[in-house]
Amino acid sequence: MTTTRKTATVFLTVLSGLLLSIVGLTQRWPAWAWPLVAATLLVVPAVVFRISATRRGPVPVAFEEQLTAAPTERTHHRVSQVVLPSKWPDYDFVFSATVRWYLVDAPACAPVLNPAGLAVDAILKRARAITEQREPIRVSLVEQELSGALSPMAPESTGHLQAMAQDIQVVLAQQDQERLDKLANVRKDEAVWVHQRKYEQSKRRYLGEDVLKDTGSAVVWWLTKNDEHVERTVNDLGLLAQLTSAANDADIPERLRDLISQQNGEPTASDFCGMEPSSAPQGKETATTRLSDFLDSVGFTDGDVRRPMLAAQIAGLIKEQNRHETAEEIQHHFDPPTSLAADDDEAPASGAPFV
Repeated sequence: MTTTRKTATVFLTVLSGLLLSIVGLTQRWPAWAWPLVAATLLVVPAVVFRISATRRGPVPVAFEEQLTAAPTERTHHRVSQVVLPSKWPDYDFVFSATVRWYLVDAPACAPVLNPAGLAVDAILKRARAITEQREPIRVSLVEQELSGALSPMAPESTGHLQAMAQDIQVVLAQQDQERLDKLANVRKDEAVWVHQRKYEQSKRRYLGEDVLKDTGSAVVWWLTKNDEHVERTVNDLGLLAQLTSAANDADIPERLRDLISQQNGEPTASDFCGMEPSSAPQGKETATTRLSDFLDSVGFTDGDVRRPMLAAQIAGLIKEQNRHETAEEIQHHFDPPTSLAADDDEAPASGAPFV
């Protein structure tokens, strides 16, 4: 600082001398004026320098040395898209997090190490110990669990540092997530189907083993359905007997055959007493014809969409009793295959005779 001021004083003195010389030459000062100017140029700077020195404060003995700040040591590292195993094979979690650590005091002879690598390795080991015990269908729950388990600082295996993780994200690959969504939908649909099948089996079991077990059970069931209208139930005794025999693939009891003939307006066995039997062949009644008569009597006539549905349920009951031929006959009669039904519909339109 002092050197700079001295230099400035000398510079100003020389400059002032040059200016005064130019002015003296142009104004033609007398000879006695030149020594006076020279003395002034020497005295005035010295006086100014002394006055400025007295106004300055004391110069500090030592200045604080300006040092460059030490570089800040990095203590965090971002980990992205690291694959961790789950409890299910081939379904992996995708893990991302910010790993933080601090070094533990080590002796001077400790080896040089990479703290970021040690910290990341410690966090991944802690995370894997959890994810490999979890199912991938609960990925959001696993994310929250890892956020809590990896939040505290914990020493890594070598003991050189302690590490933790924050900003944790756990997801599944897009294709794996789509597969799990499809599997979940299939499981739900299967559960609904199983319940429906159990309901149908229970219903068939109820009809076959309880309602249509015999004619008496069918009569009681029909009486309940008709609000205890006894007269209507009595009129339907013959139809109930036919339905019961068809469901069990058995013949109608002898005690009920005359009743059925009377309700149908046919001559009974007593009407033929003392008469010669007719030579005309009589058609043999089958379970299909009896079931058809019963459905007609209760209002499920041809063309009613409920007719084949009820017939199919009865056929299922018969099939459970190991009467497969009768069940198939009923099924084909009331609900023929599509190809046969189409042929029947086209035959009258073409005018071709039935065979």
